Amino acid sequence: METKKVTIVNVQKETTSYYECATQLGVFLVFIVAEVFMLAVMAYDRYVAICNPLLYAVLMPRRLCVQMVTSSYIYGFSVGLIQAMATFHMSFCDSNVVNQFYCDDVPLIALACSDTQVKELMLLVIAGFNVFCSLIIVLISYGFIVSAILRIHSAVGRQKAFSTCASHLFSISLYYGTLSFMYLQPKSSHSLDKDKFASVFYAVVIPMLNPLIYSLRNQEVKNALKKIIEKVYSSNRQ
Repeated sequence: METKKVTIVNVQKETTSYYECATQLGVFLVFIVAEVFMLAVMAYDRYVAICNPLLYAVLMPRRLCVQMVTSSYIYGFSVGLIQAMATFHMSFCDSNVVNQFYCDDVPLIALACSDTQVKELMLLVIAGFNVFCSLIIVLISYGFIVSAILRIHSAVGRQKAFSTCASHLFSISLYYGTLSFMYLQPKSSHSLDKDKFASVFYAVVIPMLNPLIYSLRNQEVKNALKKIIEKVYSSNRQ
C-alpha cells in the first residue's frame, strides 16, 4: 500500500510521511499540554514557598514534586494520543500541503474533506478545559501569594517576594496568550498566516526566552549580562 505523504510548507518545502506527521502532531501536543500544567505546578510551588516557607520541605517533598511532574506528562501523553488519533481519523482531500511549519491540528483540519465538527469540538473543549483548569490553579495560587505579600511590612521583603514571581508571571502571560489565540477561536475567526506567527512564537521564541527569563533572577547572570552589554557598547563606540 502506498504511504500517504504530507507536504509541510516552509522554506525548504520538506515532505514528511503521513505517519511521521501524525507522530509529530502527537509529540508536539504532549509537550504543549505538559507545559501548561507545569506552569500551574510552578505557581503552586511559589505559593507554598512564599505563604508557608517554614513548612516548604514538608508540603513539597521530592516525591510529591516527581509525582506532579510525572502526572503532567502522563496526562499530556493521553491528550496528545487522543487528539492525534481523532485528527488522522478524518479523510483528507487531494491537497496535502499543510500551511504550517510543522504538523499541527488547525491547518490539518483545514485540509479535511470529511465532517470536522466532532474534531473541532474536541479541540475546543479539551484546549478550553486544559487552559481553564491550569489557569484556575495559577490564579488561586497567586491570589494567596498577593495577599501574603501585602501583609509583609518591609518594602525590601515585598520587593523580593514580587521578584520571585515576576519571571513566572511573564512566562504565563506569553504562553497562555498565544495558546488561547491559537486554539480557543472558532474556525471562522482563524487566519492560518496569523496562526503560523503565533505557533512560531510559542514553539520557538518562548522556549528560547525561558532560560533568560528565569536566570535573570540570578545575580551572577545579571552581572555577566551587564558586562557583555558594556563590552558590546564600548566596542561599538570605538
